[in-house]
Amino acid sequence: MDKIAEYIDYLLEGSTPDAPLWNIEKIKMGKKVTWNYVDGCMIGAVLEMYDITGEEKYLRFADAFTDHRVMEDGTIDGYSVDELNIDNINAGKTLFKLWDKTGKEKYRKAIDLIYSQIARMPRTAEGSFWHKKIYPDQVWLDGLYMCQPFYTEYETRFNCCGNYDDIYRQFELVKQNMLDARSGLYYHAYDCSRKAFWCDKVTGLSNNFWLRAIGWFSMAMLDTLNAADPAYGDGKAFAALKDQYVSLMKAMREYQDASGMWYQVVNVGGMKENYLETSGSAIMAYSYLRGARLGFLPAEYAEYGKEAFNGICDKYMTSDSDGIHLGGICLVAGLGGPQMRSGTYEYYMSEPVVKDDAKGVGPFLLAYSEMLRLGK
Repeated sequence: MDKIAEYIDYLLEGSTPDAPLWNIEKIKMGKKVTWNYVDGCMIGAVLEMYDITGEEKYLRFADAFTDHRVMEDGTIDGYSVDELNIDNINAGKTLFKLWDKTGKEKYRKAIDLIYSQIARMPRTAEGSFWHKKIYPDQVWLDGLYMCQPFYTEYETRFNCCGNYDDIYRQFELVKQNMLDARSGLYYHAYDCSRKAFWCDKVTGLSNNFWLRAIGWFSMAMLDTLNAADPAYGDGKAFAALKDQYVSLMKAMREYQDASGMWYQVVNVGGMKENYLETSGSAIMAYSYLRGARLGFLPAEYAEYGKEAFNGICDKYMTSDSDGIHLGGICLVAGLGGPQMRSGTYEYYMSEPVVKDDAKGVGPFLLAYSEMLRLGK
């Protein structure tokens, strides 16, 4: 555990808001870092480290990093509502805690700005948010994680749960449209219009079960449950979402490798080139550990999270002259776009595998914070 604390220090001490060590995508592209979901993952994890340790350095870092982006009037450098990109909502989750901890009114204003995007998000004919304006009629599993926990916390805290029905309905639509009943797994994406080149023209579904997308979706359900008021209405919608979450966690247990980790394409671990992937495994570790701690999962499910966390440490934590590193992280995977990302098995194997990217490091630190809670 001391090694992981040292790793966190290495990342924070070497990072600034404009050049964080963990945003490998931007580093590789040589682009300036602006408001993005990757930093949201990492700052969320840093704030969890503050909650469990009480060490002020974590809160100071998270506050300084975010303060740099958020202006006094609540506008955010690099963020535009007009982009209608659901990924851009994710970092807004950190603003609730920062507002609570610092009292900075600009964080409250920024929360309202990001919330205004939700009212403008285009939807499928069925009622789900598009993933992005540039991807008409497409629903991606990761989009539920990027938006719904923020949406839920806002509704709970500031809007008397006024849009809970919409939130629960969107999870139900994912279950109706994207669940494979035989395996219990969810496909990466769904095109309501059946027009995207990557989708099945009958079902609208993409071709595979991508680990990180399923992981994000498990976190979407868990974090939404944690932010919601279970007493809303007759409690049936909350109970249905809990059942949906538990069912996925049971299904994923069947695909957990002996190492404790999961494969990049979940259900075909023995296929050539498939590999044990860090980010999705870390997300699942967190989801099992936190879900069990909060009582949404049976207590024994925490063991599955511990196995995953320890498996990642054993396989992918390394040291060199530069410091400690976390490897085995799929840099990015998506569908469509100018790269013509097809969603085939070969596509998921073709994306770069990197070290120290926050899409892996953030969930890993979230899981670590849960391991620390177990220790206490």
